[in-house]
Amino acid sequence: MGIAKRSWAERALFLDNYQLTMAQLYFRQGIHERPAQFEHFTRAYPNYGNHQAGYCIAAGLAWLLDWMDESFFTDDDIAALRSQRTATGAQLFDDDFLAWLRANGSFESLTVRAVPEGRVVHPNAPLTIVRGPLAIAQLLETSLLNHLNFQTLIATKASRMVEAARSRPVLEFGLRRSPEHAASAATRAALIGGADFSSNTGISHVLGVPPKGTHAHSLVQVFMALGEGELGAFRSYGAQYPDDCLLLVDTIDTLRSGIPNAITVFDELRAAGHRPLGVRLDSGDLAYLAIQSALLLDAAGYDETSIVLSSGLDELSIFQILAQIDQEAPRYNIDPTKLIARLSFGVGSKLTSSDGQPYLDGVYKMVAIEQEGSWRPAIKLSESPVKSQNPGDKDVVRVYDDRGRATADLLTTAGEKLPDDVITLQHPIEHGVRRRLPADRISAVESLLTEVVVDGVRVGDEPDLSEIRARRDSDLDRLDPGVRRLVNPHTYHVSLTPKLWDLKQRLIAEARGG
Repeated sequence: MGIAKRSWAERALFLDNYQLTMAQLYFRQGIHERPAQFEHFTRAYPNYGNHQAGYCIAAGLAWLLDWMDESFFTDDDIAALRSQRTATGAQLFDDDFLAWLRANGSFESLTVRAVPEGRVVHPNAPLTIVRGPLAIAQLLETSLLNHLNFQTLIATKASRMVEAARSRPVLEFGLRRSPEHAASAATRAALIGGADFSSNTGISHVLGVPPKGTHAHSLVQVFMALGEGELGAFRSYGAQYPDDCLLLVDTIDTLRSGIPNAITVFDELRAAGHRPLGVRLDSGDLAYLAIQSALLLDAAGYDETSIVLSSGLDELSIFQILAQIDQEAPRYNIDPTKLIARLSFGVGSKLTSSDGQPYLDGVYKMVAIEQEGSWRPAIKLSESPVKSQNPGDKDVVRVYDDRGRATADLLTTAGEKLPDDVITLQHPIEHGVRRRLPADRISAVESLLTEVVVDGVRVGDEPDLSEIRARRDSDLDRLDPGVRRLVNPHTYHVSLTPKLWDLKQRLIAEARGG
C-alpha cells in the first residue's frame, strides 16, 4: 500500500465504521438532517501511576479544523462503502444513502465552539461543542476525538515537564519512538505544552521553530572503529560546527574521558575564536554527573557552557534531579542556582508516548436535539454516576477569586445570566455539596468557549505557536500551586449552576421513569 492510499484512508473514511451505520439509520428514519448538538469533554485527568496531573492543556484544534476543511466523501470513498457486505452478503450501505452521502458528506454544515488551544482545561467541562445535522455531526466523532485527545494528552505531559524543569529549556526528541506519523502531532502538542524546541525537522519548520539536536553515540563509535577515538570524533564535530559545538560525552566514560576530551576540543575552538556551546549527559546519575562535569568545565574556564541532560526523563525524574542538585551541589562549593541555570533537558519517548497514561479519556456525547422547533436536552445515565453527562446546550465560564486565581469552571445553561450578588457552585454529582461565592470574593468571570466554525466557515485567524504558548503561561500563572503539584494535586472544582443541576435531575428522573 502506497502513500497515496494511506492519505486517502485518512480523509473522510478516517472514522469508525459504526459512525456510518448510525448515519444510515438516521437517514432511513428521516432524522439525518435534524439539528443536533454534540459535546466533547474529558472524564479524568491523566494519572501516570506514581504521579498525577491536576490540569490539562487543550491542543489539537487547528489540525482538526484542517482535517474538516479537507475531508469530504469522494467517488472512491463511496465505491469502498458500496463494497461492504452484511453477514448474508447484501450491500451494507444502500445506494440512496450513499447518494445522499456523496452529495452532502462534508462538514460545511457544522458550527463549532471550542476552548482555544493552549488553555488550561479540566474534566467534565466541554472542550468542544458541535452543532449541525445529526448524521454529519455524528460522522465527526472519531476524527475529533483522535485529533483533540492525543494532542491534549501530550501537551499536558509537556507542560508538567516544563514546570518540573523550572522553566529551563526543554527539547523534545521523541520522533524515533513515537507512534509513526502521530509523531508530528506529538511534536506540535509538546511545543504547545511549553517545550522550547524539537529535533523533528519537518514539523519544526512548519511551525516556525528551528529544529535542534546534537549528535548520537554512533558518531563516536565510527571514529573509534576507525582508530581515531572519541577525541577524533569530537575534533571532527567541532571543526564542522565550530559555533554550535555541543558534545555527547558518555560513550566511554563521562568524567575520565568524555569531559576531558570535550575540554581539549573546546580549548582548540576558543583559540580559533569560537565559543563552544556545551556537553550532553545521557546516562548514569545525571544530577551527580552534572555537578562533577560543572567542576571540570569551570576549572577549565567554561563556567557558562550548557549542560544538557537526557536519558528517559519525565517530569518526576526531572524534579528529582533538580532536588538532588539543590542538596548536593553546595558540598562541592557549587551554587545550585547557577548550575541549574546552565541546564537544559532532552525528553523523548516518555513525553511523546505519555508514559504511564497513554490515552486521554475524552468522549463525544449528544446533549441536545431539535424537535418541533425547540431544543430537547439529552442525557446518558450510567451505573457509575461520574459517567452521567451534563445535559443540554451549555456555556462554560471560569470564575476567578479575589486573588485573581482560577477557583472553578462553572457550567451554565446556554445564555444563563449569573446573579450579581452570590454565585452558587453546585457539585455535579453530590446533591448537598454547594459552595457560594459572594461578589466581593470574585475578581472576574470569563467565558471559555469561542466560535471557531460557523456553518462550515472558519472564524478568525489561526493563532501562531507563540500566542498559543502565551495562553498556557497566562492560565498557569492564575492556577493555584496546589493544582499544579506533580503528585497528588489539589482538586480543581468543575461545578454546575443550580439551574443546570435542576435540569440534570429532572432528566435523570424522567429517564428512570419517575
